[in-house]
Amino acid sequence: MTSKNIFRQSLLCAALIGALIASDRAGQSTVAARANNQQTRKLDFRAVAARIQSKLIELRDAGGFPGVNVAVATPDRRSFSLSVGYSDLESQKALKPADRMLAGSIGKTFVSAVTLQLVEEGRLNLDDRIEKWLGREAWFARLPNARQITLRMLMNHTSGIPEHVLHQDFTSALKQQPDKTWKPEELVAFILDREPLFAAGQGWAYADTNYILVGMIFERASGATVYGEVARRILKPLKLKETLPADSRIIPGLITGYVSPNSPFGIEGRTIVDSKFVINPQMEWCGGGFVSTAEDLARWAMALYEGRIFRQVTFNELLDAVPAKTGKDDKYGLGVQVRQTEWGMSYGHGGWFPGYLSEMEYFPQYKTAIAVQFNTDNFQKLKLRPHLYVMEMARIVFGDPGNK
Repeated sequence: MTSKNIFRQSLLCAALIGALIASDRAGQSTVAARANNQQTRKLDFRAVAARIQSKLIELRDAGGFPGVNVAVATPDRRSFSLSVGYSDLESQKALKPADRMLAGSIGKTFVSAVTLQLVEEGRLNLDDRIEKWLGREAWFARLPNARQITLRMLMNHTSGIPEHVLHQDFTSALKQQPDKTWKPEELVAFILDREPLFAAGQGWAYADTNYILVGMIFERASGATVYGEVARRILKPLKLKETLPADSRIIPGLITGYVSPNSPFGIEGRTIVDSKFVINPQMEWCGGGFVSTAEDLARWAMALYEGRIFRQVTFNELLDAVPAKTGKDDKYGLGVQVRQTEWGMSYGHGGWFPGYLSEMEYFPQYKTAIAVQFNTDNFQKLKLRPHLYVMEMARIVFGDPGNK
């Protein structure tokens, strides 16, 4: 699910930068860094990390959110991550860079990537109507705009399909059946027979339901599971070892989140009680569906938006964006938010799941990615949207554009 409304080029061989450990007023802060032997312009990770840490402490003191992880990935394939605050308020356990959080709608970027790989392989066509794959389903004719929707429209949210996630019947069912493993058809059922939001292709409205349908089409076309193919095609080759499916109430390394008051999901307080998530996060599936770390997300953004996942023609399709209603001049491609920033265009995605907020962005002008994760979805405590936290980090990493 998306958020409500989702360093400087380096040259010269660098050695591995080990952990920087400092304590702040709220808890331990840790930086871990990686390096390789490529010739790159050197970024002073230690100095940048210290400035980021100082800024995060300032922002945390102003709002009082539990904790935040920040990661930066640079063009020489190095990355570092930094933690401030707590992973558990009750025990006052310090947050660590390796602590996993639910990444929310950032999971759509994985689903989009493997789907576009099937397009490259000739097994899917973006402009085929989805009736080709789903038309034989007994419920298909009840889907809003059913016979006019293409795969592309699902992926860029121009299908006109309403959102099932905040449907009152759905949120009630989650509370009543916290252990339930949801089938995709059961999720789609919540929006059947509803009026479309607009004619197919004639507007824009974000909906996880679009990506539930994308996942169903992917599995029919590939003959394999989405999670299995994301692991085989992306996570294993890129060594994104901290990214896992959110398919159970017990997920290794997942820290508790803290849900904002009056959550539409009816969840209060901690997301993990007695070592189990309060609902089964499996219900998110292709609308998100992964836990990760800030460092894995930054590294994934680098790989994806550097163009390492597709051929150029497919990469162009990914970034072919339509106007979106997420902010001034924002656009949305095939599972990617395209934004204008002070540091040029950025590509990325935000994510919300009850108790967690995430954001990853890649800045092509600097060939650098920044990711943030919070173990709360309480915007009142953050004071700023996660995207604006990324902008604060970008100012530290890239410098003030007015001074360039």
